[in-house]
Amino acid sequence: MPEKAVRRAQRRRGPYRRRLRSRIIVSFVVLGFCLTTLFAFATNWARLRVENQLVEDVMNRNINEFARRYAADPSRNPDLPVQQMFARLVKPDRFEALRQEEPDWYEFTDGIHGVSGQDDSGQPYSYKLAVRKTPQAWFFLAYDMTQSITGEKQLKRALFLSVLVFSLLSLVLGWWSASKVMKPVSDLAKRLRAYRGGTSDPEPLAPRFPDDDEVGQLAQALDDYSARLTEVVQRDREFNADVSHELRTPLAVIRGATELLLTRPDLEEKVLQRLQRIQRAEQQCSDLIGALLLLSRNERGQGTSNVARVAEQLLDSHRAQLGGKPIILTLEGQRDLVVDAPESALSVALGNLIGNAVKYSLEGEVRVNVGNNAVSVADSGPGLSEEDAAKLFQRGYRGTHAGHSQGGGIGLSIVSRLCDLYGWQVSVRPGGDRGVIATLTFAPKLLP
Repeated sequence: MPEKAVRRAQRRRGPYRRRLRSRIIVSFVVLGFCLTTLFAFATNWARLRVENQLVEDVMNRNINEFARRYAADPSRNPDLPVQQMFARLVKPDRFEALRQEEPDWYEFTDGIHGVSGQDDSGQPYSYKLAVRKTPQAWFFLAYDMTQSITGEKQLKRALFLSVLVFSLLSLVLGWWSASKVMKPVSDLAKRLRAYRGGTSDPEPLAPRFPDDDEVGQLAQALDDYSARLTEVVQRDREFNADVSHELRTPLAVIRGATELLLTRPDLEEKVLQRLQRIQRAEQQCSDLIGALLLLSRNERGQGTSNVARVAEQLLDSHRAQLGGKPIILTLEGQRDLVVDAPESALSVALGNLIGNAVKYSLEGEVRVNVGNNAVSVADSGPGLSEEDAAKLFQRGYRGTHAGHSQGGGIGLSIVSRLCDLYGWQVSVRPGGDRGVIATLTFAPKLLP
């Protein structure tokens, strides 16, 4: 049951599972992308900061020189032969005219200002403007930033391409690293999958990974766990075999004594009924021991069983144990349904369903119907609650209507384990107004 539950859980979350290899690759890609992006951002920020500082230093020196030359000789217009710069001198009589020509320049205070926009032809422009205003004159020095902006765009494209390239390199490096890192783990998983159990002891895994410290430790831990598990399984098998052998011996004695007593012709009717009841109980115990032994070994027994004949035997056994309870036990349906399972396994599975139906029905009818590939047991008991339906096949669970009745709540758990072993299906549902319908569906027969 736990293994089956694990498989169901794996199927449910299959599309959402993340492999360790994929997580390593994604980590490399994310790390490479983040580092490259951070480097590109830092490079662009440093370039802008250094360029602006250099340009502003040059402009400050030149505008100071511009003002100094004018102060030294106001009669001549000072000439500044500086590349990419345009100097303009505005005297007091042109201050108001500047308001009409260049309103932005008129409003600028002393310092360096950035100016950008589009000219009359729609071409973008950008420049830095150094402003120095004195009562004698206003000095303007413009530095063309068009080439700088073009260079900035080219640098940004180069940085963007470098981010892509280094992200792809991180992907390749992550793929290679994940393959190298996961190879020992994959080898370990393959060796674990290759071993499916058997009569011999499993081959130790740790000697296969002498050069991998972490994987070697994991393999050593798995070897230790495998050794303990093998020991537990071996003890369990020996215990089951011993118990089966020790129980079969007294049961064989009981069977022989019962058969010998039943051959006597002068038996009273009550004694005869008790001997027949002992004989049926011995057969049920033998079937139960055989089924539990198969479950402990997780192997199917050989043989075939007629479902109707086994059901009739079980009903006869329960008729003798009704003790005056007003219940009618009936069998209907097909008589030729044969399943690939020994009678001991079928008797235990179907006997638990019939036994529960008889136990929880105080009156009315328990009806066993044999279909094409299934058998159903319907009773007239108190019904089934939602809580019981959810926990019915859990080991040790007893229904809300169990009361003080005998039983440890393991019967339906055994039925469920037998169904897992033989590929059958068991279901229990409310029968309508009253009662419960339990259905045992057998595995379809394979065509030759």
